[in-house]
Amino acid sequence: MAKIADIYFKEHPWQIIEEGFDPEHAQVAESVFALANEYMGVRGYFEEGYSGKSLKGSYFGGIYEQKKQESSSYVGIPDITEFMVNAVDWLYTRIEAEGQQLDLHTAVIRDFSRTLDFRSGLLKRSFLWEIEPGKTLQVTLERILSMEQVDTAAQKITLTPLDFSGDITVRAGLDTSIVHGNAKENFWDCLSVGTEENTLTMTAQTVHTKQQICSAIRLEGQDFIPAGCEQEEKKAVLVYSLPAKKGDSYVLERRVCNLVCRSSEEREAFAAQCSAAGKRLDQISFSSILERNTSWWGQVWRNCDIEINGDPANQQGIRFCIFQLFQTYHGAVKGSNIGAKGLTGEAYNGNAFWDTETYCLPFFLFNDLEGGKNLLYFRYRTLEEAKKRAKELDCQGAFYPIATISGKECCNLWQHSSLQLQASTAVAYGIWFYEKMSGDQEFLAGPGLEMLIEICRMLATRGDFSGDGSRYGYFCVMGPDEFQMMVNHNCYTNYMGRFTFRYTLEVIGKLKKEDAKKLSETAEKTGLTQEEQEQWQRMADRMYIPYDEEKKLYEQHEGFFTLPHVDVDQIPVEEFPLYHHWSYDRIYRNDMIKQPDVLMMMLLFNGSFSEEELRVNYEYYEPRCIHESSLSPSVHSILASQLKKRKEAYEFFRFATRMDLDNYNRNSGEGIHTTSIAAAWMNIVYGFGGLRSDGVCLALNPSIPDQWNSYSFHLHYGEDVLTVQVDRDKTTVLTEKGTEVKVKLYGEEITLGKEPVCVAIPGEWRE
Repeated sequence: MAKIADIYFKEHPWQIIEEGFDPEHAQVAESVFALANEYMGVRGYFEEGYSGKSLKGSYFGGIYEQKKQESSSYVGIPDITEFMVNAVDWLYTRIEAEGQQLDLHTAVIRDFSRTLDFRSGLLKRSFLWEIEPGKTLQVTLERILSMEQVDTAAQKITLTPLDFSGDITVRAGLDTSIVHGNAKENFWDCLSVGTEENTLTMTAQTVHTKQQICSAIRLEGQDFIPAGCEQEEKKAVLVYSLPAKKGDSYVLERRVCNLVCRSSEEREAFAAQCSAAGKRLDQISFSSILERNTSWWGQVWRNCDIEINGDPANQQGIRFCIFQLFQTYHGAVKGSNIGAKGLTGEAYNGNAFWDTETYCLPFFLFNDLEGGKNLLYFRYRTLEEAKKRAKELDCQGAFYPIATISGKECCNLWQHSSLQLQASTAVAYGIWFYEKMSGDQEFLAGPGLEMLIEICRMLATRGDFSGDGSRYGYFCVMGPDEFQMMVNHNCYTNYMGRFTFRYTLEVIGKLKKEDAKKLSETAEKTGLTQEEQEQWQRMADRMYIPYDEEKKLYEQHEGFFTLPHVDVDQIPVEEFPLYHHWSYDRIYRNDMIKQPDVLMMMLLFNGSFSEEELRVNYEYYEPRCIHESSLSPSVHSILASQLKKRKEAYEFFRFATRMDLDNYNRNSGEGIHTTSIAAAWMNIVYGFGGLRSDGVCLALNPSIPDQWNSYSFHLHYGEDVLTVQVDRDKTTVLTEKGTEVKVKLYGEEITLGKEPVCVAIPGEWRE
């Protein structure tokens, strides 16, 4: 993997630090310094205006726009795409002194520093602006988003004229004229502007989806003299004059309340909320948000931290990953999902993929169970759209989209949107995983089973039997490896289809015994019949799983073993990424793999495969994988750890936690890799920690990289929190509350309780 770190930020265990401003790293820094709280997000752009390269991004979860695509004469190909829309700039600021406007692209500045603190979510930037010789203004800008009252935020501007006295003008307002970075258009109509003393309110509406945002700000600052309000078509600004004296510091605080209306059904309640926005501003302040955030993040780190001793770069990296995951999602908005870039950029249009259930869900099930449940509610909320999509593809039931923001399929590449079934089977997997971790039978018997039934109906009508009726499977599909399309009997797809049928039937059988009334309600709602249950059983029993008994090798799809071979190590580094350098059809004509397919299956259901099978399949498929997906290395690292290929495991891991910090893919400026940073958490916990969660109880087989002195991680499990501490020669496991919990540690079943359990690391798990 020809990936090289672009080291720019300073190492610190609890902060991201930028010392000195380099315009070449400006957009990467905007992504890395992005703040979010699931409800809203804002990139780390310079609020005072910047004429250099920048993606000024302000986003709100679930606020999106639509664009008509060129219609196809073929049935089943989407002709509308939806994308997260760039919204109101509620940080809009302009600073003028001595007749000059501050712009870091053209201004003379020194002593620039910027820090993002994981313990509070505070972003702070300061520098000296040399307006002219002998006139220097110290500028400090701070911003923070509330993690509890997620529709509120605050900004603080501190100005100190170090060696002069004079008038400074500050403009602070709301701007909805921002052009969307990818679409090169503005998608907002300003509906109203209201001003009252130091308060400014603006309501705007998206052009096509008719969603609305009401943004209210209040400015407070002693010695700042109001000088009127300036208005343009999509912008309103409060103007302040500051008669500044040499050596004195002046603080202007902005309190913010942002409200969103995602649908017409919310319009009445939204209007009432907008009317009360001023009162909301009375209840918040910069200091109160900072105090509450510090407490909120303190609880997160007490229960979810990963501590690494002896590797400061990865210590900073994994805390950045955990911080960004909680910023992106913590269940604050029921029924929302996780976009591939979170709320940090516009790449992938803000769409969610099947990565949510396979990569992100494990993190939340072990760190924020309720948040994990709310992720599944997004799939339930969008079930009707999935049913519509199934009909478009001549199927029954529910066909979940490969890329979506509202539940509609947004990918107009038919080979992805029509051939990939893994979004649907990932939902089934997510329901299964959530039930294992929570025991939530109410969810399972209602929304969970309803989704499972509709997914099974799709799987039953999308697949088919072989001519002699002996085999069932899926034809003309694309599995997780997107370098192979229109293949028959993709092993992952067939395996997941069989799992979904069997699990659904198991749930039905269980409810017949334990909650027949609820089963009857769900069956009546969905029209479930005995005949189709019998049909699903036949399909599961005859599902074809391509497998070479003699070699213990699963065939990625029928015919894969006979494809022409490509030595991926011989591909010149300048030809990456391949999508940009190879003709589109060329990547489909060989056995090169984009990302793990069979190996992904073997990770999700790890306990179903022998170590010999894992080894044989890893050693066959790993050399064929080109890792064009940022998710790929972590899966290989986890399995390499299990197979005790420890040097190889660490090589795959080496950039997992710092994918965005060190810009390994040279695209961090587009936004952080949200699902990849979830995979980084898995890389440590499932990889080095040896966690396996697909068995009857949790299993742990911790090892320790040679580069580390020790490490620890936490798992929320049942009613307790497990802490796993791994030193050079021993592993200690304890529970926070002393609850009795059964786990397997190095293959031996133990019962955790009030006392820690400490065991020596077996020789086979040491370096």
